[in-house]
Amino acid sequence: EMVKDHFKKAIQNHKISHAYILTGEAGMGRKSIANAFAMTLLCEKGGSEPCMMCHSCKQVMSGNHPDLIYVTHEKPGSIGVDDVREQINDTIMIRPYSSYYKIYIVDEAEKMTVQAQNALLKTIEEPPAYAVIILITTNQEAFLPTILSRCVQMKLKPLKDFTIKSYLTQNLHIAEKDADICAAFAIGKAIHLASSDEFRELFQKVMVLVKNVGTMDISMLLDCIREMKEQNFDIGEVLDLMQLWYRDVLMFKVTKDMNLLIFKDEYKMINETGEKVDYAGLEAILAAIDTARTRLNAKVNMELAMELLLLTMKNPS
Repeated sequence: EMVKDHFKKAIQNHKISHAYILTGEAGMGRKSIANAFAMTLLCEKGGSEPCMMCHSCKQVMSGNHPDLIYVTHEKPGSIGVDDVREQINDTIMIRPYSSYYKIYIVDEAEKMTVQAQNALLKTIEEPPAYAVIILITTNQEAFLPTILSRCVQMKLKPLKDFTIKSYLTQNLHIAEKDADICAAFAIGKAIHLASSDEFRELFQKVMVLVKNVGTMDISMLLDCIREMKEQNFDIGEVLDLMQLWYRDVLMFKVTKDMNLLIFKDEYKMINETGEKVDYAGLEAILAAIDTARTRLNAKVNMELAMELLLLTMKNPS
């Protein structure tokens, strides 16, 4: 709401900045807000919210507005200097085709190399009056101080779990116990997961794994992971669910309060796990999940990263 209010007031007062940084966790709605802001600026009605009916709004919704440019990059791990020069610097002096503003949205902007950021800096320092550049990121610490100082920085804060749960149950008619689990994720991801049959199947597979990790041998556990991978399940979501499970185990071990659990239906198994694993072991497992996530992001061999995690889960002490 704070970010939305800022954008609305900027539009109402005709004080649009040339560069913004939108920071927040993945799935939190950064792209949705950037698109809504861009649509409002380009809207032919000129209000503080997009009308959704004019030709310009329909162009934005269909992804075909000539004055809204989404910066892309071929290399998955980085946005290079050529990407910035060709898509922003070389085109920004061309006036808008049909609107007052010309807007550039750079998703995963933390992936810009130092050279790319320096190239962008020259444009941000002396932009044409009609230009607006929106950098979307999960990590603004990756930006040069000179970039940060020339952008309006706004951070999206997570919604409360009960707000997400209410939306899922009332608007999407999701069962309450399923909404509890999905609400543990950021709102964008929660909506996606709540309406996904694949996620329900993944959830069941991960539950089998965490409940039986102590009795299954490592080869059987790895077979479960391989099967999930072969079915194109997101291993990141596997780690998310494991993390939530052991968070519940730790929470119940400390508080004995079932109302604080995400997996309320599984409180008996959660209690049994907590009785078998001490605090140090639970902390070791949660740390191992974080380490596995870091290794996967660094493109370490998936099976090796997961094998090390599963070994810790089997023998946390």
